[in-house]
Amino acid sequence: MSALEANDADGWSGTRLTLDLWHPNCWAIEATSRTDGGVLAHAIYNSPKTDGETPNTVNGLFTAFADTNEEVEALLDAIRASEHSGDLMELQQRFGRARDAPGNVVREFFVEYDPTDMVCPTLLENGFVHSAPVRIEDGHEEWQVCFVGERSGIRESLDAVRETADAEVSIESMSSSGAGQKTAREHRLDTLTTTQREVYEHAREQGYYEWPRGASTRELADDLGVSKTTMLEHLRKAESKLLDP
Repeated sequence: MSALEANDADGWSGTRLTLDLWHPNCWAIEATSRTDGGVLAHAIYNSPKTDGETPNTVNGLFTAFADTNEEVEALLDAIRASEHSGDLMELQQRFGRARDAPGNVVREFFVEYDPTDMVCPTLLENGFVHSAPVRIEDGHEEWQVCFVGERSGIRESLDAVRETADAEVSIESMSSSGAGQKTAREHRLDTLTTTQREVYEHAREQGYYEWPRGASTRELADDLGVSKTTMLEHLRKAESKLLDP
């Protein structure tokens, strides 16, 4: 019996899930599949109507993040170049959401796009309510959602999302509503870039923070196939974020 089948047998509601999702015609998925940066999706605003024959567009508020300014610039250029995105406007004054973004360099922006390319309405129609900003990296979206129905209905609802949105969806994690609340440590880990988290987790697993140390910085760098200087840079930045009060 699979994990999903076992949970189906419980037949109870209040389920939190982390979904790994891909769907077509998404500028953020396209851009992050071609660059090293990532995107956080925060809010969507309706655009003014143009005429009766032209479909309405929407404007979304997003945060671009990466390790360097060059990577963020490459990401924003890839977004502008996508046939599925419209005008992109960077914000001079931040909305306060950049503070928790998982990158060393973050930039907030609005971008205009076709609402029919959105997968959020399909998720909502099938009982999945997102509970956190959507994180897009490496050509995939990570959705933190709550399922409003009985757990036994998750499989059927996910199949409906796949069929309606022509999407690929897999469950990364699933728990009861109460158990699904993230701890303070998990929230801090979410602020790390993918590389920073990989370096930090490897150091922890190898006993770097134990006494006596289970691995030296040189050994960690060799394991990861990077220079000692690069490894220490990522590790120190990760430690700074995790220790920031």
